[in-house]
Order: sequence, then structure tokens, then C-alpha cells
Amino acid sequence: MAACRAQASASEQAWLEAAQTFIQATLSPAGKEPNKQLTQSVIDCVKETWLSQRENQDFTLPLNYSFVSVQNLQTHQRMPCCSHLSRSGHAHQAWSQGAGPGGSLLPREPLLLLGTLINLSEDLEQECRSGSLYVRDNTGSVGCELTDLDLSWLGHLFLFPSWSYLPPAKKNSLGEGHLELWGTPVPVFPLAGRPDPLTPIPVLYPEKASCLLRYRKRHKVKEPNLAGKLVRLSALVITQNKRYFVLTLGELSHAEGQAGSQVSVIVQIPAQMVWHRVLRPGRAYILTKLRVTKTRGRRYSIWTTIPSSDLVPLRPDYVQELELDIRFLEADLIPLPQPTNSKDSGRQEGLFRNSKVLHYLGTVTDVLNESASLYILDGELILCLAYQHIRGLRRVIRPGVRLELRDVHLLQSVGGGTTRPVLALCLHGTVLLQSFSPLKPESLPPFKVRGASLYEQLVWECQLGLPLYLWATKALEELACKLCPYVLRYHQFLRHSSPGNPSLALQLLAPSWDVLIPRGTPVRHAYSELLEEPHHCPHQKYTQVQTPCSFPTLLDLAEEGQRRAWAAFDPKALLPLSEAAHLTSCQLNRHLAWSWLCLPSCVFQPAQVLLGVLVASSHKGCLQLRDLRASLPCMPLTENSQPLTDPKLIGCLVRVEKFRLVVEREVRSSFPSWKELDAAGFIQKKQARVYVQFLLPDALILPVPRPTFDSESPQTDPSCPEEPRVGQSRLFLLSHKEALMKRNFCVLPGARLRPPKPTLSFYVSGTWLCGTQRKEGSGWGPPESLGVENKDQKVSLIFLGSSVRWFPFLYPNQVYRLVAPGPSTPMLFETEGSSGPSQRPLELAGTQSCLTVQEEWTLELGSSQDIPNVPEISKALPESSLTHLLSDNISNSLVSFSAEILSRILCEPPLALRRIKPENAGAVKTGVKLTVALEMDDCDYPPHLDIYIEEPHLPPQIGLLPGARVHFSQLEKKISRSNIVYCCFRPSTSVQVLSFPPETQARAPLPHIYLAELFQGGRGPFQATASCHVVFVLSLQILWVCAHCTSLAPQGRCSRQDHNCPAQTAISQASIRLLVEDGTAEATVTCRNHLVAAALGLSPSDWTSVLECARRPGRVALQFTGPGAPTESPSKAHEPLALFLRTLCGSPSVLRPIKLSFALERRPSDVTPLEPARLQQFQCGELSLRTKVNPRPRLLCLSLQEPELPAAPS
Repeated sequence: MAACRAQASASEQAWLEAAQTFIQATLSPAGKEPNKQLTQSVIDCVKETWLSQRENQDFTLPLNYSFVSVQNLQTHQRMPCCSHLSRSGHAHQAWSQGAGPGGSLLPREPLLLLGTLINLSEDLEQECRSGSLYVRDNTGSVGCELTDLDLSWLGHLFLFPSWSYLPPAKKNSLGEGHLELWGTPVPVFPLAGRPDPLTPIPVLYPEKASCLLRYRKRHKVKEPNLAGKLVRLSALVITQNKRYFVLTLGELSHAEGQAGSQVSVIVQIPAQMVWHRVLRPGRAYILTKLRVTKTRGRRYSIWTTIPSSDLVPLRPDYVQELELDIRFLEADLIPLPQPTNSKDSGRQEGLFRNSKVLHYLGTVTDVLNESASLYILDGELILCLAYQHIRGLRRVIRPGVRLELRDVHLLQSVGGGTTRPVLALCLHGTVLLQSFSPLKPESLPPFKVRGASLYEQLVWECQLGLPLYLWATKALEELACKLCPYVLRYHQFLRHSSPGNPSLALQLLAPSWDVLIPRGTPVRHAYSELLEEPHHCPHQKYTQVQTPCSFPTLLDLAEEGQRRAWAAFDPKALLPLSEAAHLTSCQLNRHLAWSWLCLPSCVFQPAQVLLGVLVASSHKGCLQLRDLRASLPCMPLTENSQPLTDPKLIGCLVRVEKFRLVVEREVRSSFPSWKELDAAGFIQKKQARVYVQFLLPDALILPVPRPTFDSESPQTDPSCPEEPRVGQSRLFLLSHKEALMKRNFCVLPGARLRPPKPTLSFYVSGTWLCGTQRKEGSGWGPPESLGVENKDQKVSLIFLGSSVRWFPFLYPNQVYRLVAPGPSTPMLFETEGSSGPSQRPLELAGTQSCLTVQEEWTLELGSSQDIPNVPEISKALPESSLTHLLSDNISNSLVSFSAEILSRILCEPPLALRRIKPENAGAVKTGVKLTVALEMDDCDYPPHLDIYIEEPHLPPQIGLLPGARVHFSQLEKKISRSNIVYCCFRPSTSVQVLSFPPETQARAPLPHIYLAELFQGGRGPFQATASCHVVFVLSLQILWVCAHCTSLAPQGRCSRQDHNCPAQTAISQASIRLLVEDGTAEATVTCRNHLVAAALGLSPSDWTSVLECARRPGRVALQFTGPGAPTESPSKAHEPLALFLRTLCGSPSVLRPIKLSFALERRPSDVTPLEPARLQQFQCGELSLRTKVNPRPRLLCLSLQEPELPAAPS
């Protein structure tokens, strides 16, 4: 026992020596001798506080505790911690349990903290006091927060028995670390109380103080004292050059919530800002030496403090009400009108809703956005403190903090993507800190702790109401997740606007809320919000806001487009039953193999805003919008059908509200027939290609600032060109661009021995406009002079590797500048020697030089005006004549034209590829067939032409959709064995999309003509309508064939001899040929499948019965040679079905007037020589006449309708 006491005595002695050393170095005045009284008082204070715990009776001193200075706390304490000297183990456990589940408690450290409590930092002047509190010792000062404050504590030395310290977060821009002082600090020396006044203090109560404001000229009272109970405390208002707050005193006799006389006092003295921490609603105070002042925007005066004013707790025994000289009239004592509480108003005015004003006490359970001052209270309510200045309080609020909200507005159903009720404080209310949180601060994403000044700008400068502010906060989080930290640093994106330097975040959001903020919205005025009666603030009346828009990631947008595209994929909708029922399995699956869906931006709810950085892909050779999660191909166009040609837009941020999301669907299926279209099991593979189309005038294009130094390492994008400081360049005029495809390049001598692989590349040909120019400052110097032999020199540029990224910017008849950064190199843009391709093909092509564009070279849009003596360059696209296009002359097989795409399908592979072995069938890729309508100035009715795209040009570039206008350059013209002109893609082919498909697919009605117009000179319409009469039926045929191999299928069974056909389904096919005339000419019309029923005048049920009767023989065919001539029928004439059809074809139900929509059987691209006119004899009575008769035109029926009967005369 004695040894234990001796050991304890030695420990105490060591602790006391350490305490003395600390006190002298940290707390004693600098430069003075040791103060023994100070040392003993500090030790006694610590011992008394330590022994106040009943568990600490064994040791008189906290031997396991050590003293800590402010400097050591700030320098060495990197993690949040807490210290509780006066709290027992059981009390600390109860305190920890009050934090609730799921939180991480502050670690407890055995540290003793002493310091002087002050309200002025060492580096500030007296006039700069802001109401902030600090703990100071000889080593420095640190900011602190208290739950309660007495003015008598300021300037005195305290021991803080319970406190927590939170160092600054690593990625937090809110400032330095701070202390949270729990409970009441223990003074080292006894505090001198305020002496009792010798005489009662003369005071005015709110009733008479209000009257004195109105009649101050009649009542001369100099600097009166005001007394009353604090009924309202406003927020601390912070402006650029001052701080102030307003307190409202009420009568002592009125309970809280009851009406009575009230008087407001504005406090503007910097040294009195600390009063805001002292005042507590419900307590009574005296404010001494007040004066009357007028404030801006205020119609009458208000009481204000002066530098000598004081704040004193009211003790009724030491005050005396001041008597005024003149007796007040009874009317004078009527109190001023008080603010109307919106909670008493249940009437709604139009679309506006009234908020409720209440008091609330709750615990913060989550932080929604620290910078935006948004929190969750009690797991149910959203707390918005953004409409007050809470810069100091923001660092304290975290889960576990308990707050009292006075005069807070309750708003329900505010919209803007928020479903919870919202508690929002205006300047009229205040938030009181009831207790600190025992939890460690959560690690929040950077976008939730940065940008506090930007959110303040949304409230105070942009004047956003609460519903719109909540949406803007959510939108900024979406944008930060899309762009930060690799496109922009968080501090760059979330910075506030300044004159001449607008905020990028605000520029992205402003177009959305400009349409929602009504013009004439009153500007928020702090004085009016604090003092006007009745009260007006942004929260008093509000409207529910539907979410204006959202900023989805490009990956989410693409996935949503694919989801909608496959949800809308219905084979029966793509192929009408009347058409699908007569298609073979091969035809059916080929028609379903490719389809597309265009989703305009208006179909998304809420509206989706397309946002991304414009980049040029060197892997695909197309433009893309990119964010952090994905890249999405895009196709921008100008209003005048011009593509994007300026490479300076690379790296810019593009914001588009009006766009089209295009989804191209490709399906590999094996449907046996139309009957199985509902069975999804016949679809073997599905894939989609998603991209966006938009017009540049609909886009907001913003330059992205270069990343600045921050804690994150900068990321550079090679697709973002940077202006070179030194370098050389040369202007050239582009005349033609070839296709982007994989090409073979020979292995050069001396290269590493690697097997050559096809490389994605393209060629352009053009003309040098001048010599090399060198960089001079921010511009380019004069060009080098060229010899006569080098004037108008042709050049061929090869783009491969990463230089493929320039492909979407290069178009014919444009001037470009090829820029090579770095020191000047002679002959850099001249003809390559052995490193280039052979010169012989270039000479044959009329090109004098060939140059491979290096990866580090960049491209700029130039102008012919940069070079003198260069005529204006025509922007017209090359066009082949219609005569050359639709002729059998193939001497010049490369053609160019503009056309509208009518249809696009996947075509069958060539015959040689179809004879491939079954095990390699998956390697066969089908081609693409485009049917286009040529655009010719001298042609009223555009002819149609087929264009085939095969490997290596697959997949086709984006934008080749039905309805789009496209310019095709240097297609190869071919003539088929059936004398049909068609075109094919070749390596020299280039494509330029001129316009997007129209939003509505409604086409102009077909022209109504007479049949004789088909014989007139020039080119008539390929499709038209005519009113004519059926003269007689030439032939009729009904077949049942195998859906797989098209063999005849009597009784619905395939008739192949080898029995190897896997199909078990038969389909019907029917055709009828009619002779029609309209009084001007005759024509033969072929109707197929379901149109045969319309030609025969049969109802759908009757036609189905006819087809079923024809199933048993599998084929029914009738031939008619002319009116009155016998029928030639391969079918048995005595069969009932043949007899019925022969009789029907000669009846008036068939030979009748009709309205015919048709297409010429002979296509405009058919170059077969026309059949000459033949001599035909006619008998007119006894007179025999012979004349030349043109051959009857052959027509294909598109639709057949009954003619409209003329209206009966009235």
C-alpha cells in the first residue's frame, strides 16, 4: 500500500511539474516573471472539476490527462476528437448512446484545454468584429461555438471541461478547424458579477416605445432604455460592408403566442454582433441608450443601438417605467399592426400556396448538401438554411446536432424533384443551437462541400424561390457528377459568377429557370423582409414547381433510348399483316433485320438536357459528346444544312435542350412465317446503335477552362487542341474527301517486322493556297513565296492513327489551316520521299505531293481572305447531271448527287457469299440497300435510285435514315443484268448529311394525272393516282408456296422431292393483271396479294374463303385473251373455284370505275430501250384504219379504292 502511495505521489509530482511548465509558457503573460497565483488557480480549477466526479476519488489529479495548447491542437490533431474531464464513464456512455445507431462517435482524448474566451481574432480590427468567438492562449487562437453564452465570460480565462475539436477537412473549402464547447466553461478566477444599480433603471416598455417612435417630436426623451421579453430574433444579416440583426421585444405580461405591443430594435454596431449569440427568445432584457434611425425602404423609424449601448438581463426589482410628460391619447395606445401569421390563412390565391410559420425542435439526421445548406431533420423533414447567412453555423451542423428553429416556414409539396416537406428559414426567423453532435463528421463528396458562394448567389442574386432552388441544387449535383473532376475541377465548376467571368454552372442552369421566373418578380430586400408588417418573404407564398429538366449522364440517356426502342419493337407493327402474310421466311426476316426509332427530346418527362464535352474520336472518326461515364456519337448541323467544320469547338461544353435520340436496331431472327411474329424465341440476336442529332442554333456552346492546379492531378484530352505558341502552318483548299475505312499500308524499308494490318484512315485531296507561314505572336506571319512551278500545287493528305479525329470536320470547298507545333522545320509540308507511297499513282491522279498528317498536328478552319489574290470559293456541292445518271453510258462511272433517303433495308449478300459453308455462316455480313429520291433542279418528279453499301463500308456512318437529305460524292454507277442503274460505295465515296428526317413522316399526296400524261416528253411521275375504268381482266393467279423454299405447297405441304425443307408453313400469294383506261389512254395494272381482293370486290371474309379453297390444289391460274375470247386456264375449268373466279372476273363488280394509286413497273433507273410504237388496225364501220399505237404502260397497284360519288344536286 505504501508503495502504491509513493508511486502515486511521484506521478502527481511529475504531472504538477508538467502543468507548471505548460501554464507559464501558454497562459502567463509573455515577457513577465512566472505567476504562481495563476499556476495554483489553474491547478485548483482542474482538481475541483476532476473531483466533481464521484468516480474519481482515488486520485486527486487527472494523471492520465495532459495539457494541450491551441497551437498543438491545430498542428498535431489531424483527426476529430473530444475530451470530457468532468464527465464520468457512465455519463459518457449515456452521452454516446444519445447519438443513435449508425454513427461513428468522436474518439475521446485525455486532453486539458484552457484559454481566454474572446470575440475578436488577433488579426482583425475592432471595427471588423463579426460576432465570432475564439479561444486564445499565448500560442494562438481557434474559432469556437457554444450553445449558450454570457457576456460576462468574454475576456476571462476558462477551463473547458467538455469540448470537441474538428480539424479542417482535406477537401473542404470552409476554412480552419474549430472547437465545440459543451456545457458551461469553468472560470479559473471567480467572475465579478454585475453590481446592482444604486437607483432603479428608467425603462420604456414596448407599448410606449412604439408610440414614442410615432410622436418623438412631441416627446423629447434622450437615449431611452427599452425593456421587454424577447419574442423574436432575426437572422444575422451579412452584407458586403456590414452586419446587423433585428430583435423584437414584447410586453412582459403576454404569454408566448399572444398578441400584444411589440417594438423592434436593429443592432448594427460591430462590437455588439456577439449579442446575437447571447439573446434567447422568451427571456427578458434591457437595452440601454437607444436612438431612433431611419432605414432604407422603411416608411417609419426604428430604434437602434449606439456604441455605448448595453445588453442587461431584466430584473423587475431594479427597473422603473419611465413616465412621459404628455398624457397619451387613447388612440395613440393602439398597437401597430402585427404580421399576419400565414398559418391562420387557409385560403389559396390561384396557384399560390401559403406556408405555415411555426417553431420546431429537432435533430439533424443527414446532410443533403452542406454547401447548399440542406439537411434532413428527424429523418422526415428537409431543412433549408440557404436563405440566411450561416457561414459559421454550417461547420457545426452534422448528424446528431440538435437545433431549435424559431419562426420557420413549413412548405409542403414544393415539387422540383422533392417529395418531403421542407422547413425553410427566412431572415425573420432564427436557428438556435441546442446541443452539439457526438458523431464524427461524415466524408462527403466534393460537390457537397464546395461552392457555398455559388449557392448564395442563387438565393441573393438570381432570386430563386425555394422550389426552384431545390431543383437547382439537385441539377448542380447531377452536373458535377457528369463533369467533375476530369473535365473540370470542382472548384472551377462550382465557383460563383463575377463581372466579366460568368459561372459555368449558372450558364448551364439559367436557360431552364429563365422561363419559370415570372418577369417583375420583386427583388429580395433584407430590410423589408426583417421589418415590414405584414411580413413578406420568399417562403410566404410559393407555387409547386414541376421539375424543369434533368441532366442525365450520357450512359443513362443511351440506356433509356435502348430500353424504349426495344419496348417499342413490335414485328407486327413494323410489317402490316396484309403485307407480312404473303412474305417468305427470308423476306420476312430481312424486313425485320433493321429498323430505327427517333425519340425527340419532348417525349422525355421531365425534359432531358443533353450535356457533354464535344470530342472527336480517333477510333470511329465521328464527333462524340463525352462525360465521365460514357461517350455518345452526335451529329450537329447548322440551319443552312451545313455540317460542323470548325475544329475549335473540340473540347467545348455543349448544352442542348432540343435534340433527337436515334436508336438503330439490328435483329437477327428466324421467323418461319408471319404467324410466329409474337414468339420472341425466334430472335437470336439484338443490338442497337444510339446517337444524337441536333442543330447548332439550338445548342449552348461554352468554352471549358483549362484545369488549374488542385489536389487532383490534371487530365489532358488529346482531342482538345491547344493553341501552339511556336509552329508553322499552311493553308489548303479541300476539293474531295474519301471514305473512312481500313486500308492496307505497305511495310516500309527499315520498319520493324510486323505483319501489316489494315489501318483506319482516309485521304483528302486539295490545293495549297500559299507557302508556309510561321507563328508570330497570336497570329501568323506572311507566307513564303512560291515559285511558278509550285503555284496551285495539288496535294493529297493521308490521315491515319489519331489524326483520324479530324474526319468529321473536313468537307469539300472549305479552306483549312494545317498547323505543326514546335520549332520551324524547312520543307515540312513538302512532298514525302521514301516514307510516302509511290509517286506514280499520285502522278496519274494529278497530284504533285503526298503528305501524311502527323499525330501532333492540328487543324484549323481557315479562310481564303487570309491570302490575297485568291478569288471567292464556291460552296456548291458537285452534282452529276440527270442525263448522265440515268443513261447506259458507264465511261465515267463516278457520280455525285443529293437525294432524300426513302427506305433502308438489309439486303442479301452476293450469290458467292450465300454459297458459303454452314459452319461459317455467322461470318457473312449482309449489305445495306438505300432507296433514294434524287434532287434535281430540272426535274419535277424526282426519280428513284438504289444505293448499295457493302464491306468494308459497314456499318454505314450515322445519319443515313429514311427522310434524311444526303449528298453522295463519287459513288460508282453500275448497270445490272436487267438494265437497272444502281450505285455502290467505293473507297472514293464521301457522304454529307444535309438535313435530318422530318419530325412528322407524313408525305405529300400523290399527283392526280391522266394516263396519257405517261407518254408525254420528259419524265413523268414515278408514282401517281388516276381515275379509270377496268376494261377486262388479263390474268389471275393464286398460289400456296412454302414459306422457306417457295416451292409449291398443295394442301399446305412443301412439294420438294428431297423432303429436306424444315418449314412446316405455307403462305398464299396472289396476283391479277387488269386492263384499265381513263378515256385518254390504256394501261395494264398488276395487283398483288391483298390488293387482289380489292380488285375483285371481295370482302376480307370472302377473300379468306377463296384462299382456303385454293389451298388444296396449291395453284389456281386463269388467263384471259380479250373481251369475248375464250379463257385460257391451266387449272381445270370444271372446278368450282375456277368457274367462280372466271365468272367473277367478267362481272360488273370487277369491271367498274376505280380510283387507282400506282407506281410505274418500269423504274426511272431502267435503261432498257423503250419498246417502239406498233401499227394497229382499227375498224370504224366499213372503214379500216391503221395507226401507230404506243405500248401500254405497265403499272403496279399501290392502292385501289372506289371512286367518290358526285354530290346530289340540291
